[in-house]
Amino acid sequence: MTGETAAGERLRRWRLVLGGGAADGTGHELAGRDAAMDRTLGALYGSDPKGGSASVRERSAGLGGSAPQVARWLGDIRTYFPTSVVQVMQRDAIDRLGLSALLLEPEMLEAVEADVHLVGTLLSLHKAMPETTKQTARAVVRKVVDDLEKKLATRTRATLTGALDRSARVHRPRHRDIDWDRTIRANLKHFLPEHGTIVPERLVGYGRASQAVKKDVVLCIDQSGSMAASVVYASVFGAVLASMRSIDTKLVVFDTSVVDLTDRLDDPVDVLFGTQLGGGTDINRALSYCQSLITRPAETVVVLISDLYEGGIRDEMLKRVAAMKAAGVQFVALLALSDEGAPSYDREHAAALAALGAPAFACTPDLFPEIMAAAIEKRPLPIPDRDS
Repeated sequence: MTGETAAGERLRRWRLVLGGGAADGTGHELAGRDAAMDRTLGALYGSDPKGGSASVRERSAGLGGSAPQVARWLGDIRTYFPTSVVQVMQRDAIDRLGLSALLLEPEMLEAVEADVHLVGTLLSLHKAMPETTKQTARAVVRKVVDDLEKKLATRTRATLTGALDRSARVHRPRHRDIDWDRTIRANLKHFLPEHGTIVPERLVGYGRASQAVKKDVVLCIDQSGSMAASVVYASVFGAVLASMRSIDTKLVVFDTSVVDLTDRLDDPVDVLFGTQLGGGTDINRALSYCQSLITRPAETVVVLISDLYEGGIRDEMLKRVAAMKAAGVQFVALLALSDEGAPSYDREHAAALAALGAPAFACTPDLFPEIMAAAIEKRPLPIPDRDS
């Protein structure tokens, strides 16, 4: 690229960023595809969402309140930008221009690029949806959930199956159940050179093959509005866990009330449409219900997914966590289960849980199988570095 061409490309890019007008200063004229791209950007970012002028330019363009016009705009941005950028622009359109109501229109939903954030928005609106829109909304949610399940299921099952097998190994096995490779490695220090043999002081065995349930898992999910992405991922993981015969999975969602959605775990879309995003939070009440589900404390993992902004009885909540841990329950507290970065959370409550030996931390979907594997094996959790 020559110097003149490179300079022209820089001016082109700055013109697209600045949007033209008196504040532009580039003097660069756009044509063809660039001009069309500029119009799609101007429709969203060219005017203040409250009606004032933008900080760098003034435009009369906008998306208005027309669903067909928005649908056309959604088609345009998919033409000019990659999927990751499209999803950001969709979220900005919903936030800046107040387009949530338009998501109740079938033609709007058919035009959107579906992602986890859009699913969260739809779930918060689904009680208000007209019947003509509900099937379209469900199809959008189904597409996102199916994509997530394909991405997450195989690795989750493989990771947890390995953890279950390791946790089932016994150290007083019958002869036919001895894992000789592991037994030899565990007893190398007892090698007798004069006899050329190892004296196995500790036998390591396989867990006996069985279809019986080995672990109980209780997912306790905060469905307040700020937890939307976490609710989506947790529902998918809940369905994956429920598909494993050796894990008895229960799923509970809560705000100020508690709803047991375990009977819907065969379909995460049913789970999601059984939630009601928004409202207050009563973690203590939710944990009280989860306690009532525990019949085998030493073989139970309870996963609380919440930002810990407690509207219930704080001291009672902490007492319940302490009681579960004392009984042998593996308790995991996740501030978020999403890719959204550092979450907002109640630091005082997080510190109190850490003092009980239950550190609270955010977890990405990629890390969740490792977290569950560690809890099943009763080893330290692989807590991500908070500074990374």
